Amino acid sequence: MLRSETNTQVRILSDDERWQAVQHRDANYDGAFYYGVFTTGVYCRPGCASRLPKRENVRFYATPTAAEADGLRACRRCCPEADQAPDAAQCVWSLCRYMEEHADELLTLEHLGERVGLSPHHLQRTFKAVVGVSPKQYLDQLRIERFKTSLREPEGDVTSRIFDAGYGSLSRLYERLDTRLGMTPMEYRGGGKGIAISYATSDTPLGLVMVGATDRGLCFVQFGESEDGLLAELRRQYPNASLGRMSDESTPEFRTWMAELNAYLEGKNPDLRLPVHVRATAFQLLVWNYLRTIPAGKVASYSEVASAIGQPRAARAVARACASNTIALAIPCHRVIRGSGEMGGYRWGVARKRTVLDLERRTAAGGAT
Repeated sequence: MLRSETNTQVRILSDDERWQAVQHRDANYDGAFYYGVFTTGVYCRPGCASRLPKRENVRFYATPTAAEADGLRACRRCCPEADQAPDAAQCVWSLCRYMEEHADELLTLEHLGERVGLSPHHLQRTFKAVVGVSPKQYLDQLRIERFKTSLREPEGDVTSRIFDAGYGSLSRLYERLDTRLGMTPMEYRGGGKGIAISYATSDTPLGLVMVGATDRGLCFVQFGESEDGLLAELRRQYPNASLGRMSDESTPEFRTWMAELNAYLEGKNPDLRLPVHVRATAFQLLVWNYLRTIPAGKVASYSEVASAIGQPRAARAVARACASNTIALAIPCHRVIRGSGEMGGYRWGVARKRTVLDLERRTAAGGAT
């Protein structure tokens, strides 16, 4: 390790000099080198105030990266990895651009670390500190967005798009969709246990509607004859959730979602792009994600949806998924009809289904009412 002695002289510190600096906890040497303690698995700055280790258990390193390459982790007291923070941040953003360009490839933590000269452990910590999520989570999001974008393209089948997005199988995609649109498996099985749901009712041109939402998105949008009946249905679907009426103290997000829903129902907005947080199976999530790509006012048959998601024989299963939808309008099952051109069924009535489609068509054409 080189250390400046004057403005014109540099020399290599010996291990004895390094050890002496550690013994004296000399902070003047911080950044000049680092020492690792193999009995504790930690590396530190020379000036660290932690307990002095035995000399035979110590090894010296030029950089935090070199220490972590030996399997050591950063000391929580002196935080030696922070010495590389500015350069590491630049490396991370450069790596993000690389991941965006190669999201369809197999990208391991080891491979990504090699590109920027960081150990997998150091990369994991630094990436999350800079971006806010782990490299794996960032890559998952890139692939989900790529898949969603590809669904809007007219050519190609969903199965090939899944592989093009970087997924090795349908099950891998299902797992990721389960965390992007739906509740986690734990939340699903627990009937909403541990989840707080705010709800509100409103009279609309389509009748009385109740909207329920968690902090992640809408989990309940349904039409009914009475508030009591709708609330009972909400409780039935989420028996273990904590329910509370929307108040003035409700989150700004909830108020925004309600405003967008009202604008849609008033014919001021042809489409709804609201976050959704629902209980569902992986197959239902796949169907519902596809439904959200059908343009407002347009329709597709159950068979067309089945083919689009790569399961052409699953038309009946698609119909069941549509019938199981509990998020009216935001998950647009009203855009799916029979192959004969007939409206088909609708959980909230065929007349309402026809009205919604007509409303979307008028709004999309610029003839809002």
